[in-house]
Amino acid sequence: MVGTIQTMAAPRRRDRSEDARRDIVAGGIVVAAILLFVGTGSNVMQAVVQTLIGLGGGPDKVLSVALVLNIALILFGWRRYEDLNREIRERTEAEQRARYLADTDPLTGFLNRRALLARGQELIARAAAQQRQVALFLLDLDHFKTVNDIHGHAAGDRVLKVAADRISTVLPPNAAKARLGGDEFVAMLVFEPAARSQIDALAAQLVAALEDSVAHDAQHIRIGASLGIALADDASTTMETMVRQADIAMYHGKDKGRNRHIWFEPGMEMAVQVRNQIETGIRGGMPRGEFVPHFEPQVDIASGRLVGFEMLMRWDSPEYGMIPPERFIPIAEESGLIGELSLQVIRQAMEAAKAWDPSIMLAVNISPQQLKDPWFSQKLTKLLVETGFPASQLEVEITESSLFENLPLVRSIVTSLKNQGVSLSLDDFGTGYSSLSHLRALPFDRIKIDKSFIAAMRGSSDARAIVVAIIRLGESLAMPITAEGVEDEASAIELMRLGCLKGQGWHYGRAMSADDTARMLADRGLLRMPALPDAPAGEEDELRKQA
Repeated sequence: MVGTIQTMAAPRRRDRSEDARRDIVAGGIVVAAILLFVGTGSNVMQAVVQTLIGLGGGPDKVLSVALVLNIALILFGWRRYEDLNREIRERTEAEQRARYLADTDPLTGFLNRRALLARGQELIARAAAQQRQVALFLLDLDHFKTVNDIHGHAAGDRVLKVAADRISTVLPPNAAKARLGGDEFVAMLVFEPAARSQIDALAAQLVAALEDSVAHDAQHIRIGASLGIALADDASTTMETMVRQADIAMYHGKDKGRNRHIWFEPGMEMAVQVRNQIETGIRGGMPRGEFVPHFEPQVDIASGRLVGFEMLMRWDSPEYGMIPPERFIPIAEESGLIGELSLQVIRQAMEAAKAWDPSIMLAVNISPQQLKDPWFSQKLTKLLVETGFPASQLEVEITESSLFENLPLVRSIVTSLKNQGVSLSLDDFGTGYSSLSHLRALPFDRIKIDKSFIAAMRGSSDARAIVVAIIRLGESLAMPITAEGVEDEASAIELMRLGCLKGQGWHYGRAMSADDTARMLADRGLLRMPALPDAPAGEEDELRKQA
């Protein structure tokens, strides 16, 4: 690239030197013409005057021609001077425009990445010479990809422009502001070492400013931001290091719950390395079939009868062994892998559950990211058709917090699933937003009480009151209740007394592999027998009884 720029620049320098030589020659001619004009003009004009008063025979023809030529040369010089000035102005404006375009993000008017890295390094050096420090903010809009996917790229551009305006409003005018690309913004501020609290205050104001929704085409698009901060306290700090550290801090903030600011700390780098290893492992493990379903029993609390299983994903890593979902699911969601991963494991679960008795339900959790996919219901229906699993035996669990962003899209998805005969359960009830409005707006068949309330129920009157209220709400809506996290018999007895219908948790059994689940169902006579076309009807019935 450097060689290309130099090659392109050389002809321009030659053109300018040739222009300069021509300007010198033209200037010399004009000066000579002016000197000749002074010498010939006086003689010619004197002869003309004498001719007019009858004292002479007229000006010398050679001198007259020389005078006219001198005038022409002077006019030529003046025109060349004007052309040269115009050309200089145009070149200056073009260079300024080119420099602006080369350094500026066209959408927001902020610096671009290349300009930031160059100017930021100069800023660090100047601040160090003044015994001051530099804070670099790296700000990433939360769920920006969803804005483009759901509302379109015009809405995405609108969000970026509004975000840039809000950043400019909050930060002081002398702050260096840049858009790195996509939905990532950077700002750099020089401050006194004792004024770190002011940097924290500005960061908090930025996050708060970006919480407000953005109006676009009669819609209000909700955005938020995660902000990482890196510090340069001497001239040896490079821009590449600061951007990387702020990026690490920003992602650490996302892991902590988003919509916050956080300073970089050295220990975060190790966490990022672990995260990258897990993401790499997910990408490699999916085609190798390392992700498998496990099944947690769901039981009728009053009778103890087995009524279903909830599918829980496990990572059977050849290197690290069985990895629980809380270790890899968040990373799969952040990296955009959760949709493909979830459907892959649900397919395995459906294949295994085809052998279950029709009375045993299969419950599957759906990630909030999957509910942002307008084609999700079609993808799940395709799995049902391809595996031959009955839709009436499937229950889809949707967490309440996933309904917050785009309720119309979720309504479309769940309505489509209901039309296929799939049951719907509202998971983690009580932990999200506007629970009652969701129950009215969406056709749920069941409510699941979050395990945190069940765990706290015996030691907290408030938690018990919430459980009672949810159970009574379910009764009034004719909507059955499932309690998660039932860990002991005392909790089971209390839930049965309160009227809860179904429970799951360690008290009823831990999640099992597909093979262990099949053995348990076989022991209880709850496995289907496949059709045996070559066997007589009576023999087939006998085989079914033995199974």
